Amino acid sequence: MLQRIRACSSPQSKIKVGLEATGHYSYNILGFLLDNGLATYVLNPLHTNLYRKSLSLRKTKTDRVDARTIATMLLSDVGLKPYTDTAYHNEELKSLTRYRFDKVKERAKLKSSISRLVCILFPELEKLLPTLHMVSIYALLEEFPGATQLAAANLTHLKSLLETASKGRYNREKAIELRDAARDSVGSVMPAKSLELCHTIQLIRVLNAEISEIEDAIQKIMDKLHSPITTIPGIGTRMGALILAEIGDFSRFNSPDKLLAYAGMSPSTYQSGQLQNCYAHMEKRGSRYLRYALYNATKYVCHWDPAFAAYLDKKRAEGKHYNVALSHATKKLVRLIYALENSGKSYSFAA
Repeated sequence: MLQRIRACSSPQSKIKVGLEATGHYSYNILGFLLDNGLATYVLNPLHTNLYRKSLSLRKTKTDRVDARTIATMLLSDVGLKPYTDTAYHNEELKSLTRYRFDKVKERAKLKSSISRLVCILFPELEKLLPTLHMVSIYALLEEFPGATQLAAANLTHLKSLLETASKGRYNREKAIELRDAARDSVGSVMPAKSLELCHTIQLIRVLNAEISEIEDAIQKIMDKLHSPITTIPGIGTRMGALILAEIGDFSRFNSPDKLLAYAGMSPSTYQSGQLQNCYAHMEKRGSRYLRYALYNATKYVCHWDPAFAAYLDKKRAEGKHYNVALSHATKKLVRLIYALENSGKSYSFAA
């Protein structure tokens, strides 16, 4: 294949290779092309689809037509930029951050299951604690997965279990309180649910260990990047890593507006003659992981940074809904991140 590509043109610098972004299916061929020094363009399937429709009124979509469309796009040079080695190696960070995102989501579902099971087996427990999801309470529920089991527990053993698991936070008084509540509980006696509760707690422990391992790997990459994004108050390593991983190579974007469009946060526009839309909704195209990271990062930044907090308050004072005001603050944050990454300066110097 490489010989056939190189035979198409001379010099080799004039050769352009285009392919649609197909996730893991295109990863190996992309690495092969980059390793052999070929200018490779990774195209958004939505972009190629719309471009193909603009070339013909016929509803024809085949591999041959798609290949011709991609070739036409490369020849027309419609603002395309070649994929870089930086973007390719950034896939490592993206894989880790997305993997962590899915693991955390999986853990959240398991925590909901624990709340549901406790509501059946020992409904009074949740009112006696700040939260069910603590190491000490998991240890308690794993050994006594229900009100009936806890009601029959030996007080000395129960006290020792709580003190050890909570590192001294819970003492004899808490043990007595929990056992008394269990003895008066209206919870159901269901061995199947008790077994499910024990297994769910064990699964959460496994997930916690996996997430910790993933975070260590993310930290190692972030230490090598030395990105100024983590100098912004409210953005830590994990959130910063997710944002950087989803954006990739900042040199692909000529302006922060293009970065906003890439995140799917540009307002949709519709105007025809005298008709113009009054309420411009966001496009919401692009990476959902990036939008999630940017919105959540903005909440923390607005909490910790006075300038962003004042900006959010200003938008709220203008009568905007909280989510609308937050979207304005998010756009401001994107412009800041774009400036920091291109200048290499930390937030304290750039503010």
